[in-house]
Amino acid sequence: MYWSKSFIPTSKENPSGAKIPSHQLLIRAGMIKQESAGIYSWLPLGFKVLKNIESIVREEQEAAGAVEILMPTLQSSDLWIESGRYEGYGEEMLRISDRHDADLIYGPTNEEQITEIFRSYIKSYKNLPLNLFHIQWKFRDEIRPRFGLLRGREFLMKDAYSFDLDKESAKISYFKMFTSYMRTFKRLGLNAIPVIADSGPIGGELSHEFSIITNTGETEIYYDSRILEIEDYDFDYSKKDSLENSYNKFTNFYSSTDDKHSEDLFQKIPEEFQNKGKAIEIGHIFSFGYKYSEPMNAFVNNDKGENIPVYMGSYGIGVSRLVSAIIEAYHDDRGILWPISVAPFQVGIINLGKNDEKCKKVSEDIYQQLRSNNIDVIYDDRDESAGRKYADMDLIGIPYQIILGPRDLESNKCELKNRLNDQRVSIDLDNIIKELLKLI
Repeated sequence: MYWSKSFIPTSKENPSGAKIPSHQLLIRAGMIKQESAGIYSWLPLGFKVLKNIESIVREEQEAAGAVEILMPTLQSSDLWIESGRYEGYGEEMLRISDRHDADLIYGPTNEEQITEIFRSYIKSYKNLPLNLFHIQWKFRDEIRPRFGLLRGREFLMKDAYSFDLDKESAKISYFKMFTSYMRTFKRLGLNAIPVIADSGPIGGELSHEFSIITNTGETEIYYDSRILEIEDYDFDYSKKDSLENSYNKFTNFYSSTDDKHSEDLFQKIPEEFQNKGKAIEIGHIFSFGYKYSEPMNAFVNNDKGENIPVYMGSYGIGVSRLVSAIIEAYHDDRGILWPISVAPFQVGIINLGKNDEKCKKVSEDIYQQLRSNNIDVIYDDRDESAGRKYADMDLIGIPYQIILGPRDLESNKCELKNRLNDQRVSIDLDNIIKELLKLI
């Protein structure tokens, strides 16, 4: 992508009303634009990051055996009345009437919708287990939307729903999603802590939140810091023992939200590993059994010919929320520090010789070579000062930056900058592609 032909409306000034770094930087980097309270347009760079995160989430869900579908944003209120949640969900639910006076809701979650889909087609235990997921926009009418994408009203969410014959089988589905989440967040560059959590309005007996520690977290969690030292994320989805061992590997270390915290258990941790901190929730999973299947008649015939309700679970990841969460974990006073797995571009080219023909030619050659090697690259070809180009490239957070100036080219060299650690090295032009291929 040529910078001059894209749409990247960067700004030097922090926007008024933006209180936390991710909100400030997303707007300054020209990645999102606020349209109304808690509702944002996604501009080209922000949309690329969102799609990169979505792709990783999808890949890991499919690896765990979940099957993708797509449910509508609008749902019939009749389904929520049937489940018993319509009146109790509260004012966060946006209720709508269409021209035929049919009552609809803009879905805040999809337990009812997926249960209705399941009961329409699945009648036998032979079709179980089943896990269906989708990635779709949700709406919750927050009374005080704040912190940009972290507490917005409209948001993109991955939600999966498992259906099993009984509680014991449902544990395997839960273990699969738990381990899938840990692997997903690792790929996103995040050190997620799974914590025992309250089930809230979703309901259920077993529930974990996945959180990251940041200075701007909204909740406080207590945890054993050894959980962050686990490096082995290998497991076999087809083997129950492998899944259970992986689950136990993380849950054997104490971690809890404030409302579930046990000081007695916490004090049993060696003092040097006792930690508490502010955290941002990035995922939440639930195993809730018959909460929806019984009232909504989602029954199957078992091997004895008995008609029994299916045992269900749901599993959510805030895809758009992750954009902000990653920035809260990775930023400095100059801008965003994207992990390469989600960055809008892996490499940026800065041409310092805007009127130098050799600089233009070499920049273009490197740009085309990177593209031919399937490296996602942005070339800053604008007629701007070196200072502006440096500042903008740091602001948008491109992980690796190739800096080309007339003086370096005289020695057949360029400068390669690692945005994450700010290290700069001088590299022969003949080797720059080879070096980048090693890094990416």
